[in-house]
Amino acid sequence: MASKFFLLALMAMSASRALASDPGQLQDFCVADRTSQGMFFVNGFACKDPKTAVVEDFFFSGLHMAGNTSNKQGSAVTAVNVAHIAGLNTLGISLVRVDYAPNGQNPPHIHPRATEGLIHFQFNLGTNKAVAIAALSSKNPGVITVNNAVFGSKPSISDDILAKAFQVDKNIVDNIQAQF
Repeated sequence: MASKFFLLALMAMSASRALASDPGQLQDFCVADRTSQGMFFVNGFACKDPKTAVVEDFFFSGLHMAGNTSNKQGSAVTAVNVAHIAGLNTLGISLVRVDYAPNGQNPPHIHPRATEGLIHFQFNLGTNKAVAIAALSSKNPGVITVNNAVFGSKPSISDDILAKAFQVDKNIVDNIQAQF
């Protein structure tokens, strides 16, 4: 009995170890060739010939500029991905800068194809603004805003269902849906 348990435990450990590793990258870098004339193709855009890579392929100069926060949310999102930095091609990452006005917010949301990690958050007391820089684990993370998905969906979710789910009067739901 003990030998069967030991054998089963050994098999379980070896199977989990085999499934818990990521494959290695196929190459060090693959600068996106947006002209589609690239010689190599891996996962993403076609790759430039590595001999033609330049510093500008790994640089983006727009993150230092504040976004326009004069909107209902009081925030502005600047996304940076392989379309802006060709050197991000095949790395499976992107990043965003989020600017916040006083009392601004980035509404509740999810990224269906990524996880998000905060890199930097800064308060600028001179302008009463805040800035966050976040990294995303996808070249195309997508975004689904919860309020749009719930109250602005097409076809719309029944007022009765939303009123019951949020435990509010149906008139409140109607008022919120009218905003969309």
